[in-house]
Amino acid sequence: MSEPANFDEMSGPDGTIRPAYKGYHDWLSEQDGSWMRRKSFEAESLFRRTGITFNVYGQEDAEERLIPFDIVPRIIGGGEWRRLSRGIEQRVHALNAFMHDLYHRQEIIRSGRLPERLFRSNTAWLSQMVGFTPPGGIYNHIVGIDLVRTGTDEFMVLEDNARTPSGVSYMLENRETMMAMFPELFSRVKVQPVSNYPRRLATSLAACAPACAGEHPTVAVLTPGIYNSAYFEHAFLADQMGAELVEGSDLRVVDGRVQMRTTRGFKPIDVLYRRVDDDFLDPLTFNPDSVLGVPGIMDVYRAGKITIANAPGTGVADDKAIYSFMPEIVEFYTGEKPLLPNVETHRCADPDSLKYVLDNLEELVVKEVHGSGGYGMLIGPTSSKKEIRAFRAKLEAKPENYIAQPTLALSTCPIFTRKGLAPRHVDLRPFVLMSPKGIDITPGGLTRVAMKKGSLVVNSSQGGGTKDSWVLDD
Repeated sequence: MSEPANFDEMSGPDGTIRPAYKGYHDWLSEQDGSWMRRKSFEAESLFRRTGITFNVYGQEDAEERLIPFDIVPRIIGGGEWRRLSRGIEQRVHALNAFMHDLYHRQEIIRSGRLPERLFRSNTAWLSQMVGFTPPGGIYNHIVGIDLVRTGTDEFMVLEDNARTPSGVSYMLENRETMMAMFPELFSRVKVQPVSNYPRRLATSLAACAPACAGEHPTVAVLTPGIYNSAYFEHAFLADQMGAELVEGSDLRVVDGRVQMRTTRGFKPIDVLYRRVDDDFLDPLTFNPDSVLGVPGIMDVYRAGKITIANAPGTGVADDKAIYSFMPEIVEFYTGEKPLLPNVETHRCADPDSLKYVLDNLEELVVKEVHGSGGYGMLIGPTSSKKEIRAFRAKLEAKPENYIAQPTLALSTCPIFTRKGLAPRHVDLRPFVLMSPKGIDITPGGLTRVAMKKGSLVVNSSQGGGTKDSWVLDD
């Protein structure tokens, strides 16, 4: 059976415009092409003035780069979004229950559903979290679920991001840019808002404050500093939330609380939205050479005197070998079949799977279990024989470090080029907030797009761009 053609987000197989895009397509057909090209250049200039950039590490020309932005939105109908939201909510509930179980009774391992080796040798699993329950029982305060469509209209989960999901500032700036450039469009097409995300984030984090917090908990964003690739987002979110933006040097443990230095002395922090990896969070507990974290913060945390979002140790859920067991994880903790399927995944730690992967490297996508950002992966169909040989050696040396997936025919969405509309591959990262009050899913999320013709890599670090994501208010 042949692989079905790419799913076109805007048009059906016969060229008819899908219902979700009708209002936008009608508007677009009325616009002059040269005017749209000017608007595209205007958007780029706006991003430059705003400073919407990211850093690329490990390259000779490592520097701040502009995030490519496309002015054609990715649109999802309201009914479809409601169905998708149910699957996202189910998955996030299961992830949080999994985190609690993994650091307590480990019932899923006792049941034989999950091999113990997957976390015993996993550096993201932290023994310091064993037996400890974070305030409110929430581990995954902010989650990004990466979704893709292939040859059908079914969404599948490509990755879970439960450690420190990034990109929400681009989602917000994309919408603000589109509304500034095309205000009349939003009067014709009713789109659900996303601009209230910072307020919802602040409310959700405050709801997770420890018992010692007052009526108005103090929330702060911990950043590694201006040289971090996502510093723009750290500063943006702190500003939009009305929270403090702090670095490790601004904080210290005073009287059993994590406190920040102010002009009036030290002030306790109740909730710390950290954008610092676990290893650098506390030099007394983890990496002793870290200057990015706060000495003693883990002792305060385990004493229940501060909330850290996301909880240390949640990186286990980002592991791609764990991902391959998510159908079992969802069913174990919810008693339901997953509403959102996984992409077919081969675990290279399994000898039979490894043989299959080695025999079919030219056709598969192979990823590091702990990899992110599009680094450390092989895309077989676009790799040279030399690259495949080199990757084969890595795979044979440490098979447990890798999983493999089929090369997906990701859905396409048009981008605006000098020659008009052209299809490019996309994914979608909805952002989910979790607190004791429930789960809050922002309508839409971040659409990442492979700006290069034929490319399947949407990561900004690999040349990808972003689009505004619309969920219709119907």
